Amino acid sequence: MKRLAFFGIVIMGLIVIGSCVKKEDTIAKIEVRDENNDVVEQAMVVLHGTSTCNCPSQVAVWDTAYTNAAGIATFNYNEIYQLGQAGVAVLDINAYKANRFGQGIIKIEAEMTNEETVIIQP
Repeated sequence: MKRLAFFGIVIMGLIVIGSCVKKEDTIAKIEVRDENNDVVEQAMVVLHGTSTCNCPSQVAVWDTAYTNAAGIATFNYNEIYQLGQAGVAVLDINAYKANRFGQGIIKIEAEMTNEETVIIQP
């Protein structure tokens, strides 16, 4: 009888441990290209939120990264997204390299790799 109770507890424990939901990565990838559609490396990419209310501006997100050799800047938003949250963010994109500038918007969806392309020009 004790053996049966022990195995029952072990099986229940395995079911509980196996049913835990693991949070996937929430990533934003911004590709930067120039007016000739060539990738731009070492461009500064800034992602930031804009207040949607009439309250004093409180910026919750302001991240900066530089593009790699493939022209892609990567941002990880695992800390912002919490399981069960309805959405993550809609962010403004600003990209700079020397005298060139570009902008855009990206919607960050939970547990996905979100991608957007920005064209910079003089």
